[in-house]
Amino acid sequence: MRNNISWDEYFMGVALLSSLRSKDPNTKVGACIVNQDKRIVGIGYNGFPFGCSDDVFPWANDKTKPVLDTKYPYVVHAEPNAILNATSNIKGATLYVTLFPCNECAKLIIQSGIKHIVYMDNKYENESSTQASKRMLDAAGVTYIKGKEIKITLS
Repeated sequence: MRNNISWDEYFMGVALLSSLRSKDPNTKVGACIVNQDKRIVGIGYNGFPFGCSDDVFPWANDKTKPVLDTKYPYVVHAEPNAILNATSNIKGATLYVTLFPCNECAKLIIQSGIKHIVYMDNKYENESSTQASKRMLDAAGVTYIKGKEIKITLS
């Protein structure tokens, strides 16, 4: 009888916990990079760049507004934050992420040498950015699988 969580559940739990640091009121995303020795070497969540105040830059996601009045040109996604926060080489690593990577993140994932992605949700599955992401990941030999959904309850 198993009374502990699996490695995949553990690392996805870390990604999910990291997502709770995001101040985005609509989409909180977390990422956790794990090396081949099952050591966490990078974590990140979506947010504004250092020095860009949440009180100055908008969190709006209304696509009817001018783009400069929305979060889209300003937010750094969880995946690049985790890559930039990496404490050691991430070539061959696995990325655990709560939302399937967009095309811009896929480029950075490929360039960084990450070889596997475990994601929790793919709510933008039919968007062109996700289709482009899958094309690039497939071409570069980066594998991706949907992981188990994890629920974290903090008391």
